[in-house]
Amino acid sequence: MKYKIIFIVSMLLTTATSITAQDTGSFTDARDGKIYKTITIGKQTWMAENLAYKMPGACWPYDNNETHTKTYGYLYDWENAKKAAPAGWHLPSEDEWNKLTKFLGGNFDGGEKLKAKNTGGTGRSNGTDESGFNGLPAGRYAGGKFEGIGNYWVWWTSSSSGKLLAHSRSMEFSQYWVGEQLLLKENGHSVRCIKD
Repeated sequence: MKYKIIFIVSMLLTTATSITAQDTGSFTDARDGKIYKTITIGKQTWMAENLAYKMPGACWPYDNNETHTKTYGYLYDWENAKKAAPAGWHLPSEDEWNKLTKFLGGNFDGGEKLKAKNTGGTGRSNGTDESGFNGLPAGRYAGGKFEGIGNYWVWWTSSSSGKLLAHSRSMEFSQYWVGEQLLLKENGHSVRCIKD
C-alpha cells in the first residue's frame, strides 16, 4: 500500500511538472517582420499570441481600430483564417485543439490554464495561464457588429461543417471551460496558429 501511494504521488507531480514546465520561444513572420511568442504544450507548438497579419479582404481589427491589433491581433473570416498563417504554421484542426485541451485536463479544466493571468477583467475572467497560451478576450465580428472584447475568446479551427459553418473554440469571461461552437464562416474571429 505504501508503494502504491508513493507511485500515485510521483505520477501527480510528474503530470503537474509537464504542464507548467513548457518550452517558450519566438518566431518572426517574414511577411511583415512581426515577432510572435511561442509555447510548446505537450507535443504541440503554438503561437502564444493571436495572429496579427493584415490580410486583404475579410480581416478586421476589433472595432476597426488598429490599436487593438497589438494586444488582440486581427479578426478573420474563416476563408482568410485558413490562408493567414505564415509558412511553417497552420490553422489548427478540431483534432489539434482537442489534443491541446485533453493534455491540459479536458475542456473544463483546460480553460483556466489557457486564459491569461490578467485578462483585463476581475474574478473568474482571469486564468492561471499554466500552459503559457496567454488567451486574451479578443472579441468577435458577427453580422456586421463588433462585440465581446474583454468578455469572449473565439478562435477558428480549420474544420468545416458544410457550406456555411465551421468549428471554433471559445471561452467566456465568467467561465473557465473551453466551448465548441459551429459559427458562420463569414464571421470574424481570432486565429491561433500551430506549428506544422
